[in-house]
Amino acid sequence: MFCSIAKHGSLVAAARELHLTPSAVSHGLKALETQIGCRLLDRVGKKVYLNQAGEQLLAQIENPLAAIDSAEDEIKRLARWGQTRLRVGASASACHYILPAVIKEVKKSFEQASIQLESGDTPELVDLIRQNRIDLVLGLEPDDPSGLEVRPLFGDELLFTFSSSHPWAQARSVTRNEVARQHFILYQRRSFTARLVEAYFHSERIIPLAVMEIADIEAIKEMVKLNLGVAVLAPWTTVRELKKGTLRMRTIGARTLKRKWALVSRFGRRLSLIEETFCKLCRQFVTAMPTDHRDMRRG
Repeated sequence: MFCSIAKHGSLVAAARELHLTPSAVSHGLKALETQIGCRLLDRVGKKVYLNQAGEQLLAQIENPLAAIDSAEDEIKRLARWGQTRLRVGASASACHYILPAVIKEVKKSFEQASIQLESGDTPELVDLIRQNRIDLVLGLEPDDPSGLEVRPLFGDELLFTFSSSHPWAQARSVTRNEVARQHFILYQRRSFTARLVEAYFHSERIIPLAVMEIADIEAIKEMVKLNLGVAVLAPWTTVRELKKGTLRMRTIGARTLKRKWALVSRFGRRLSLIEETFCKLCRQFVTAMPTDHRDMRRG
Protein backbone atom coordinates (compact mmCIF):
# COMPACT_ATOMS: atom_id res chain seq x y z
CA MET A 1 0.00 0.00 0.00
CA PHE A 2 2.80 2.41 0.94
CA CYS A 3 4.67 1.64 -2.30
CA SER A 4 1.57 2.32 -4.36
CA ILE A 5 1.07 5.67 -2.64
CA ALA A 6 4.72 6.53 -3.25
CA LYS A 7 4.46 5.56 -6.93
CA HIS A 8 1.30 7.56 -7.66
CA GLY A 9 1.71 10.44 -5.21
CA SER A 10 -2.00 10.11 -4.52
CA LEU A 11 -4.10 8.13 -2.05
CA VAL A 12 -6.98 8.04 -4.55
CA ALA A 13 -4.83 6.63 -7.35
CA ALA A 14 -3.30 4.09 -4.95
CA ALA A 15 -6.78 3.07 -3.80
CA ARG A 16 -7.84 2.57 -7.42
CA GLU A 17 -4.80 0.33 -8.15
CA LEU A 18 -5.34 -1.73 -4.98
CA HIS A 19 -9.13 -1.97 -5.41
CA LEU A 20 -9.70 -0.30 -2.04
CA THR A 21 -11.47 2.81 -0.90
CA PRO A 22 -9.41 5.99 -0.32
CA SER A 23 -10.50 5.83 3.32
CA ALA A 24 -9.06 2.30 3.70
CA VAL A 25 -5.77 3.44 2.18
CA SER A 26 -5.65 6.46 4.49
CA HIS A 27 -6.28 4.27 7.55
CA GLY A 28 -3.60 1.83 6.36
CA LEU A 29 -1.07 4.63 5.98
CA LYS A 30 -1.84 5.97 9.46
CA ALA A 31 -1.43 2.46 10.93
CA LEU A 32 1.98 2.12 9.23
CA GLU A 33 3.13 5.53 10.51
CA THR A 34 1.96 4.60 14.02
CA GLN A 35 3.84 1.31 13.88
CA ILE A 36 7.06 2.99 12.67
CA GLY A 37 6.65 6.00 14.95
CA CYS A 38 7.01 8.84 12.45
CA ARG A 39 5.34 10.48 9.47
CA LEU A 40 6.29 9.17 6.04
CA LEU A 41 4.50 11.61 3.73
CA ASP A 42 3.93 15.34 3.32
CA ARG A 43 0.58 16.45 1.90
CA VAL A 44 0.47 19.33 -0.60
CA GLY A 45 -3.10 19.84 -1.78
CA LYS A 46 -4.32 16.55 -3.25
CA LYS A 47 -0.80 15.28 -3.79
CA VAL A 48 1.41 13.50 -1.29
CA TYR A 49 5.22 13.39 -1.31
CA LEU A 50 7.67 11.20 0.55
CA ASN A 51 9.60 12.94 3.29
CA GLN A 52 13.10 11.82 4.30
CA ALA A 53 11.76 8.94 6.45
CA GLY A 54 9.47 7.84 3.62
CA GLU A 55 12.31 7.88 1.09
CA GLN A 56 14.51 5.82 3.40
CA LEU A 57 11.74 3.27 4.02
CA LEU A 58 11.03 2.94 0.29
CA ALA A 59 14.72 2.39 -0.48
CA GLN A 60 14.88 -0.37 2.15
CA ILE A 61 11.78 -2.29 1.08
CA GLU A 62 11.79 -2.06 -2.73
CA ASN A 63 14.26 -4.94 -3.31
CA PRO A 64 12.70 -7.34 -0.76
CA LEU A 65 9.23 -6.67 -2.17
CA ALA A 66 10.49 -7.24 -5.71
CA ALA A 67 11.97 -10.57 -4.55
CA ILE A 68 8.62 -11.55 -3.06
CA ASP A 69 6.86 -10.72 -6.35
CA SER A 70 9.44 -12.78 -8.25
CA ALA A 71 8.97 -15.71 -5.87
CA GLU A 72 5.22 -15.51 -6.34
CA ASP A 73 5.60 -15.58 -10.13
CA GLU A 74 7.86 -18.65 -9.91
CA ILE A 75 5.40 -20.50 -7.68
CA LYS A 76 2.54 -19.66 -10.05
CA ARG A 77 4.63 -20.99 -12.93
CA LEU A 78 5.15 -24.26 -11.08
CA ALA A 79 1.43 -24.48 -10.44
CA ARG A 80 0.76 -24.12 -14.16
CA TRP A 81 3.46 -26.45 -15.49
CA GLY A 82 4.32 -28.75 -12.59
CA GLN A 83 7.52 -29.10 -10.61
CA THR A 84 10.64 -29.14 -12.78
CA ARG A 85 13.18 -30.02 -10.10
CA LEU A 86 14.62 -33.52 -9.97
CA ARG A 87 16.74 -34.43 -6.94
CA VAL A 88 18.00 -38.00 -7.24
CA GLY A 89 20.46 -40.13 -5.32
CA ALA A 90 21.92 -43.29 -6.84
CA SER A 91 24.60 -45.89 -6.26
CA ALA A 92 27.90 -45.38 -8.07
CA SER A 93 27.13 -48.25 -10.47
CA ALA A 94 23.71 -46.81 -11.31
CA CYS A 95 25.29 -43.40 -11.93
CA HIS A 96 27.76 -45.01 -14.35
CA TYR A 97 25.55 -47.42 -16.28
CA ILE A 98 21.87 -46.40 -15.92
CA LEU A 99 21.42 -42.71 -15.24
CA PRO A 100 23.23 -41.14 -18.24
CA ALA A 101 20.74 -42.63 -20.72
CA VAL A 102 17.77 -41.96 -18.42
CA ILE A 103 18.71 -38.32 -17.73
CA LYS A 104 19.24 -37.75 -21.45
CA GLU A 105 15.61 -38.77 -22.09
CA VAL A 106 14.34 -36.72 -19.12
CA LYS A 107 15.99 -33.60 -20.57
CA LYS A 108 14.13 -34.10 -23.85
CA SER A 109 10.80 -33.65 -22.07
CA PHE A 110 11.93 -31.15 -19.43
CA GLU A 111 14.50 -28.88 -21.09
CA GLN A 112 14.45 -26.30 -18.28
CA ALA A 113 14.58 -28.85 -15.47
CA SER A 114 16.92 -28.37 -12.54
CA ILE A 115 18.58 -31.77 -11.97
CA GLN A 116 20.63 -32.68 -8.91
CA LEU A 117 22.40 -36.05 -8.64
CA GLU A 118 23.99 -37.49 -5.51
CA SER A 119 26.16 -40.62 -5.58
CA GLY A 120 26.49 -42.94 -2.59
CA ASP A 121 25.47 -46.19 -0.96
CA THR A 122 21.79 -46.79 -0.18
CA PRO A 123 21.95 -46.13 3.61
CA GLU A 124 23.61 -42.73 3.03
CA LEU A 125 21.10 -41.79 0.32
CA VAL A 126 18.10 -42.86 2.42
CA ASP A 127 19.36 -40.51 5.15
CA LEU A 128 19.35 -37.69 2.57
CA ILE A 129 15.70 -38.48 1.76
CA ARG A 130 14.79 -38.28 5.45
CA GLN A 131 16.63 -34.95 5.67
CA ASN A 132 14.64 -33.69 2.63
CA ARG A 133 17.86 -33.09 0.69
CA ILE A 134 16.87 -35.43 -2.17
CA ASP A 135 13.51 -36.83 -3.26
CA LEU A 136 14.27 -40.14 -5.02
CA VAL A 137 16.86 -42.89 -4.63
CA LEU A 138 17.80 -45.50 -7.21
CA GLY A 139 19.56 -48.15 -5.18
CA LEU A 140 19.31 -51.45 -3.37
CA GLU A 141 16.19 -52.01 -1.32
CA PRO A 142 16.86 -50.51 2.14
CA ASP A 143 17.10 -52.76 5.21
CA ASP A 144 14.77 -50.43 7.14
CA PRO A 145 11.89 -49.23 4.93
CA SER A 146 10.07 -47.36 7.71
CA GLY A 147 8.84 -43.96 6.50
CA LEU A 148 9.75 -44.85 2.92
CA GLU A 149 7.89 -45.75 -0.26
CA VAL A 150 9.81 -48.60 -1.92
CA ARG A 151 8.99 -49.27 -5.59
CA PRO A 152 10.68 -52.49 -6.82
CA LEU A 153 12.71 -51.92 -10.00
CA PHE A 154 14.73 -55.04 -10.89
CA GLY A 155 16.76 -57.87 -9.43
CA ASP A 156 20.27 -58.93 -10.36
CA GLU A 157 22.83 -61.63 -9.58
CA LEU A 158 26.45 -61.19 -8.57
CA LEU A 159 28.93 -63.33 -10.53
CA PHE A 160 32.63 -64.09 -10.39
CA THR A 161 34.33 -61.76 -12.88
CA PHE A 162 37.81 -62.49 -14.23
CA SER A 163 40.18 -61.81 -17.10
CA SER A 164 39.88 -63.77 -20.34
CA SER A 165 43.43 -64.98 -19.65
CA HIS A 166 42.55 -66.31 -16.19
CA PRO A 167 42.59 -70.14 -15.80
CA TRP A 168 38.87 -70.05 -14.96
CA ALA A 169 38.16 -68.91 -18.53
CA GLN A 170 38.91 -72.49 -19.69
CA ALA A 171 37.73 -74.43 -16.63
CA ARG A 172 34.41 -76.26 -16.66
CA SER A 173 33.93 -75.96 -12.91
CA VAL A 174 35.58 -74.24 -9.95
CA THR A 175 36.08 -75.85 -6.56
CA ARG A 176 35.82 -74.13 -3.21
CA ASN A 177 39.59 -74.59 -2.69
CA GLU A 178 40.28 -72.83 -5.99
CA VAL A 179 38.07 -69.95 -4.90
CA ALA A 180 39.97 -69.66 -1.63
CA ARG A 181 43.29 -69.40 -3.52
CA GLN A 182 42.21 -66.34 -5.49
CA HIS A 183 43.19 -62.72 -4.95
CA PHE A 184 39.85 -60.88 -4.80
CA ILE A 185 39.25 -57.28 -5.83
CA LEU A 186 36.04 -56.19 -4.11
CA TYR A 187 33.95 -53.07 -3.74
CA GLN A 188 34.51 -51.12 -0.51
CA ARG A 189 33.63 -53.03 2.65
CA ARG A 190 31.00 -50.63 4.03
CA SER A 191 28.68 -51.20 1.03
CA PHE A 192 25.74 -53.60 1.09
CA THR A 193 27.25 -55.57 -1.82
CA ALA A 194 30.54 -56.07 0.04
CA ARG A 195 28.64 -57.32 3.10
CA LEU A 196 26.71 -59.74 0.87
CA VAL A 197 29.94 -61.16 -0.59
CA GLU A 198 31.51 -61.40 2.86
CA ALA A 199 28.48 -63.32 4.16
CA TYR A 200 28.78 -65.71 1.20
CA PHE A 201 32.45 -66.44 1.96
CA HIS A 202 31.59 -66.97 5.62
CA SER A 203 28.74 -69.38 4.84
CA GLU A 204 30.97 -71.35 2.47
CA ARG A 205 33.83 -71.31 5.01
CA ILE A 206 36.08 -69.65 2.47
CA ILE A 207 38.92 -67.38 3.54
CA PRO A 208 40.25 -65.62 0.41
CA LEU A 209 44.01 -65.60 -0.01
CA ALA A 210 44.00 -61.81 -0.37
CA VAL A 211 41.44 -59.03 -0.72
CA MET A 212 41.87 -55.60 -2.28
CA GLU A 213 39.09 -53.04 -1.65
CA ILE A 214 38.37 -50.36 -4.25
CA ALA A 215 35.55 -47.80 -4.21
CA ASP A 216 35.16 -47.57 -8.00
CA ILE A 217 33.80 -50.32 -10.26
CA GLU A 218 35.62 -49.02 -13.34
CA ALA A 219 38.92 -49.29 -11.46
CA ILE A 220 38.00 -52.81 -10.30
CA LYS A 221 37.38 -53.89 -13.88
CA GLU A 222 40.70 -52.47 -15.07
CA MET A 223 42.51 -54.38 -12.33
CA VAL A 224 40.71 -57.59 -13.26
CA LYS A 225 41.53 -57.13 -16.97
CA LEU A 226 45.20 -57.13 -15.99
CA ASN A 227 44.63 -60.46 -14.22
CA LEU A 228 45.44 -58.94 -10.82
CA GLY A 229 42.51 -60.70 -9.19
CA VAL A 230 38.89 -61.85 -9.36
CA ALA A 231 35.93 -59.55 -8.74
CA VAL A 232 32.29 -60.15 -7.86
CA LEU A 233 30.11 -57.98 -10.11
CA ALA A 234 26.70 -57.83 -11.76
CA PRO A 235 26.50 -58.52 -15.53
CA TRP A 236 24.95 -55.15 -16.36
CA THR A 237 28.11 -53.38 -15.15
CA THR A 238 30.36 -55.30 -17.54
CA VAL A 239 28.42 -55.33 -20.82
CA ARG A 240 31.12 -53.65 -22.93
CA GLU A 241 33.93 -55.81 -21.56
CA LEU A 242 31.98 -59.03 -22.05
CA LYS A 243 31.22 -58.10 -25.67
CA LYS A 244 34.90 -57.34 -26.31
CA GLY A 245 35.95 -60.53 -24.56
CA THR A 246 38.28 -58.78 -22.10
CA LEU A 247 36.28 -60.09 -19.13
CA ARG A 248 34.50 -63.36 -18.41
CA MET A 249 31.88 -64.28 -15.80
CA ARG A 250 30.59 -67.40 -14.10
CA THR A 251 28.21 -68.22 -11.26
CA ILE A 252 29.72 -68.31 -7.79
CA GLY A 253 28.20 -71.70 -6.97
CA ALA A 254 24.96 -73.47 -6.17
CA ARG A 255 23.89 -70.70 -3.76
CA THR A 256 23.48 -67.60 -5.91
CA LEU A 257 24.02 -64.07 -4.69
CA LYS A 258 21.04 -61.95 -5.69
CA ARG A 259 20.11 -58.35 -4.97
CA LYS A 260 16.91 -56.31 -5.26
CA TRP A 261 16.93 -52.78 -6.64
CA ALA A 262 14.23 -50.19 -6.10
CA LEU A 263 13.19 -46.57 -6.47
CA VAL A 264 12.75 -45.11 -3.00
CA SER A 265 10.98 -41.94 -1.86
CA ARG A 266 9.47 -40.54 1.32
CA PHE A 267 6.26 -42.36 2.31
CA GLY A 268 3.07 -40.51 1.40
CA ARG A 269 4.82 -37.98 -0.83
CA ARG A 270 3.20 -37.56 -4.23
CA LEU A 271 5.69 -37.66 -7.10
CA SER A 272 5.78 -34.75 -9.54
CA LEU A 273 5.44 -35.23 -13.29
CA ILE A 274 9.20 -35.12 -13.85
CA GLU A 275 9.75 -37.67 -11.06
CA GLU A 276 7.10 -40.00 -12.48
CA THR A 277 8.75 -39.67 -15.89
CA PHE A 278 12.15 -40.47 -14.39
CA CYS A 279 10.78 -43.63 -12.73
CA LYS A 280 9.10 -44.75 -15.96
CA LEU A 281 12.32 -44.27 -17.95
CA CYS A 282 14.31 -46.21 -15.36
CA ARG A 283 11.92 -49.16 -15.67
CA GLN A 284 12.16 -49.06 -19.47
CA PHE A 285 15.95 -48.98 -19.38
CA VAL A 286 16.49 -51.85 -16.94
CA THR A 287 14.24 -54.26 -18.85
CA ALA A 288 16.97 -54.57 -21.50
CA MET A 289 19.87 -55.08 -19.07
CA PRO A 290 21.57 -58.45 -18.50
CA THR A 291 20.99 -59.19 -14.82
CA ASP A 292 21.95 -62.83 -14.15
CA HIS A 293 23.81 -65.87 -15.51
CA ARG A 294 20.94 -66.78 -17.89
CA ASP A 295 21.39 -63.46 -19.68
CA MET A 296 25.08 -64.23 -20.04
CA ARG A 297 24.35 -67.55 -21.73
CA ARG A 298 21.95 -65.85 -24.13
CA GLY A 299 24.62 -63.25 -24.91
